[in-house]
Amino acid sequence: MTTVDPLSDTALAHSLDGGFSSRHADVDGVRLHYVSGGDGDGDPLILLGGWPQTWWQWNKVMPALARRRRVIAVDLRGMGSSSKPEGGYDKRTMARDVHALAEHLGLTRVSIAGHDIGAMVAYAHAALFPESTGRICLLDVPHPDGDWSSFTLLPGPHQYVDPDRTGVSGSYLWWFALNQVQGLPEALLEGRYRLLSDWLFDRSAKDPASIDERSRQVYGRAYSTADAIRSGNAWYRAFNTDIEHERDYGKVEAPLLALGGDESNYAYLRDLMPSKGADVRVVEIADCGHYLPEEQPEAVVDALESFLR
Repeated sequence: MTTVDPLSDTALAHSLDGGFSSRHADVDGVRLHYVSGGDGDGDPLILLGGWPQTWWQWNKVMPALARRRRVIAVDLRGMGSSSKPEGGYDKRTMARDVHALAEHLGLTRVSIAGHDIGAMVAYAHAALFPESTGRICLLDVPHPDGDWSSFTLLPGPHQYVDPDRTGVSGSYLWWFALNQVQGLPEALLEGRYRLLSDWLFDRSAKDPASIDERSRQVYGRAYSTADAIRSGNAWYRAFNTDIEHERDYGKVEAPLLALGGDESNYAYLRDLMPSKGADVRVVEIADCGHYLPEEQPEAVVDALESFLR
């Protein structure tokens, strides 16, 4: 009798309503893993996740979204069950990966929702492939721009490191610097990545319990190897390149929705995003930290459905 691994992509996909299945595609020299399901008349919706998570971060919203359209949750280059090449972690190259996957699936026009690193890739896709992009939604993070070069080594008086947020307005992003270092994070964290991922979830979520033990096991295992840690960190090491690329993009033409947690990046997105697109709306997600699809899935579904219609 064959024992099914309950944390495998196949088992996780089958656990979701909507006929989801786990698949792979070889596109432009990279092997991408994706989970696809649903049906309907709307533009297909591609979901792109962030660090330190996988496609599974969308599990609470995928069944509802799949009632109206095909939904495809993708492990980005370097993430989860996708391949982990030595290079290509700038968001322009990763957007080309996503575009190639859509073409492989016979999709000429897609909408994209991205969280964290995935939001950066979604924005790059809209800039590079306007004719193939329906609408884009950025969850809690924009594309890197020139202002990111001014992040400081030490936390400012308005930033916090631990959960006591009284009188402060933003997290100190120390991991941006850690992830620039080559070799050391792998040596420190291989086989013990949950020390880092649990720290992040417990401090960046309004309600840490919203990211349950099964999900934490999925993410901890996904980043347990040296190659996985190297690849995830490479998304951050490409930020300087991403900043250079962003200067060439101009405003994206696709309708753009930005969702921000009220205890995370809403105010930042509210002030920034109108300069980044021709048709932009910014929505606050209440009682929410950084991990919107897991912390407030119903609010995310409502906002996406309203926008996509």
